[in-house]
Amino acid sequence: MGLGSSDHTSPPRPDTAPSSSILAHKDTEFLERDELRPIRIGLELLKPELIQREEGIQSTIVVFGSARLHEPAAATQTLHQAEAEAARMPHDLTCRQAVAIAKRQLELAKYYDVAREFSRIVSSTCQVDGRCDYVVVTGGGPGIMEAANRGAADVNAKSIGLNITLPHEQHPNPYISPALNFEFRYFAIRKMHFLIRAKALVAFPGGFGTLDELFETLTLLQTGKTESVVVILVGRDFWERLINWQFLVDCGLIAQADLGLFHYVETAQDAWDLISRHNGVPTI
Repeated sequence: MGLGSSDHTSPPRPDTAPSSSILAHKDTEFLERDELRPIRIGLELLKPELIQREEGIQSTIVVFGSARLHEPAAATQTLHQAEAEAARMPHDLTCRQAVAIAKRQLELAKYYDVAREFSRIVSSTCQVDGRCDYVVVTGGGPGIMEAANRGAADVNAKSIGLNITLPHEQHPNPYISPALNFEFRYFAIRKMHFLIRAKALVAFPGGFGTLDELFETLTLLQTGKTESVVVILVGRDFWERLINWQFLVDCGLIAQADLGLFHYVETAQDAWDLISRHNGVPTI
């Protein structure tokens, strides 16, 4: 043998080590296998729970609403851009539709401010002397969710974001408390975390995601699976145009009493006053 030779094979480098030699909990490729789905689900349920305990989160208020509704200044700019484009192509149907949508979005943009104010009221009232009650939790995205997290940040309070990994890129909004900025793979586990500590669900105008969470919560209340959540719909005109609740009653598909499972409000203060009365929270 020449100088420097050895009878022993060098240990494999970490980046070339076979999967069998990697500790199971460190083997990300192994953890991605379909057979490991129950483990991933369990971890996704447990991790946010433990962190919220460590952060002292006692109870929450879920705020839902469209990711596509932005503050009035941004909505106004979008309308101006749509109108300018339509002026250049006055016969283009798509441009005219864009203007009509932008006008409706501007009408709904007021709810960004309402959501932000609501979160300020709740957070400044309930997060005092180290308590973390009625902490605002959102889906972590833009629009109404951003407004709610932003309102908590306005008063230096904690708020939670439960973001979901989607095929298209989505970033959490910057107003979520960093220690409470969670990322989920599974919608089902994310939904559980929305309601585990929830004392109220406040739904602003929104699309499929908002409706999904709203109807799931109403179903849990209707079937007695939960009793602690008060459901508030902000903007009666929007919700009554969107859903013909009485038609469901008239068809015998829900009971008249089921219409008492939710309440309408128009302002941030009215929403908090209703939650306070429902849960017996002293108001300042």
